[in-house]
Amino acid sequence: VQLVESGGGLVQPGGSLRLSCAASGFTFSNYAMSWVRQAPGKGLEWVSTITSSGSSTYYADSVKGRFTISRDNAKNRVYLQMNTLKPEDTAVYYCRQGDSRGQGTQVTVSS
Repeated sequence: VQLVESGGGLVQPGGSLRLSCAASGFTFSNYAMSWVRQAPGKGLEWVSTITSSGSSTYYADSVKGRFTISRDNAKNRVYLQMNTLKPEDTAVYYCRQGDSRGQGTQVTVSS
């Protein structure tokens, strides 16, 4: 399993970012995918999950209504659209499949 995240960066409060995760080494369309994050000095926090077909999505209360998870099974990619970002969203974001996750992408929300 290989997962490579991209799309992070520095954004002002209220701004948006779109994260992308490229997956390989497994049959992507067979598996649910998740995004998790780790803020400085804190543990991993689950953010969102999408089922294998993309028909169902789930969100942590802290991001519900602001973040949208999606996937493209033809491209073996999962995305996280993040809107109305807050300073407390600052973290390293990882995509995850089972016990595997990538190297992460840093998201910093600051004015």
